[in-house]
Order: sequence, then structure tokens, then C-alpha cells
Amino acid sequence: QVQLVESGGGLVQAGGSLRLSCAASISIFSINAMGWYRQAPGKQRELVATIATSGSTTYADSVKGRFTISRNTAKNTVYLQMNSLKPEDTAVYYCNADRSAVSRPHAVYWGQGTQVTVSS
Repeated sequence: QVQLVESGGGLVQAGGSLRLSCAASISIFSINAMGWYRQAPGKQRELVATIATSGSTTYADSVKGRFTISRNTAKNTVYLQMNSLKPEDTAVYYCNADRSAVSRPHAVYWGQGTQVTVSS
């Protein structure tokens, strides 16, 4: 069992910035990969960014060049720096941890979510 707690959401004007945090209850090195997803009302949950134990990162095309995922391993925390925010970025943002292995298949965990609202 992995506990994930997101923070840092809020209301921001278009073009502004926010920094989201996700604190994990175990070492990030014990997790295959962590990521950020987002879900707007009436929309599917979509992948925003991921970071693996190696430090390798991926980004959705819609956020490339604007968002940066990073980590502080001493704090067991992953961050999402969001710049040049657009109204279409408005959503609940969820932290995700994938700890799947042969001994624990489909071991996927989610945080409670943090609201990001970008006004025009």
C-alpha cells in the first residue's frame, strides 16, 4: 500500500504558473514510475507527465515545453511545474504511482487529487 498526497493546486490567470507536489509514503526508488494525470468534468482522465526511477521523463504533447516533472528523493516527493497555463489545463490533477511487479500485479495507486483552475 502506497499513500500519495497532492498539494499546490489553485486558481491562476491564463499565462500564470503553479507548482504541484506529490508526497509518497515510501521511497520513490521503490516505485517503478510516478506520474501526473488530470481529469476535467465530463472528460477522460489523461496522462500529463511521468518520471521513472532512472529519472527518465515523458510528457503529453499538449504540455511539452510548458510543464516540467521533477523529484526530490530525500523527501519522497514528485513535482509538476506548470508554466504558461491555459484555460484548457483546468482539471483535477492526480498523482499516480505504479509499483507493479510479478509479485504484485497491477499495483497502481492514486492520490486524492488537487484542483487547478485557469481563468481567461
